[in-house]
Amino acid sequence: MKFFKTLLFTALTVLCFSTASAQTANNEEKLSLNSGTIDNQFEYVIRRSNSWQDYKTVKKTWLYALKAHTIDSLNAVHKDLNETRAVVQTQAKEIEGLKANLANTKTSLDNTIAEKDSMVLFGMQTSKPNYSLILWSIVGVLSALLLFFIYKFKNSNAITKQAKKTLAETEEEFEEHRRVALEREQKVRRQLQDEINKQKNNG
Repeated sequence: MKFFKTLLFTALTVLCFSTASAQTANNEEKLSLNSGTIDNQFEYVIRRSNSWQDYKTVKKTWLYALKAHTIDSLNAVHKDLNETRAVVQTQAKEIEGLKANLANTKTSLDNTIAEKDSMVLFGMQTSKPNYSLILWSIVGVLSALLLFFIYKFKNSNAITKQAKKTLAETEEEFEEHRRVALEREQKVRRQLQDEINKQKNNG
């Protein structure tokens, strides 16, 4: 009985260890220098760098590749931001046009209500109630279009703000990682120089 318990405990231990190793391997496989988010690419460089005491040495080619990827991401954000600004400007012009049309229509409606019951509309004689109904229908359609474009404008404005925020965060993240990488490289160089000086003094 004791033998079976020991065997069962050993099998469970091996199974847990295998599962943890497989999960670790899967996490490593997800990291890549040429794909994924900027954060994952930095994590790839950090994990794959060689350790030396408390420091890590990073290949320059990796840093240049990471820099290029970050710049590409920033350029993509800038491009999206410019496109969003263009859409916002276009929609703003359309909204102004709709506001002008709506104001003209309301003015025409107010003038018409003060006139006779029978009046000409589009070359046809029509009663005042029908005339008012048609014009108010036009006002309703223009108002709906105005609300729609105002909604689109606000949505585009929110996208612009989010794009600016994302751009600022990406730039800040890049600068922080670049600063940390430079500091690590400088520390490693100083440490190596100290070792070389020690070797020379000992020699």
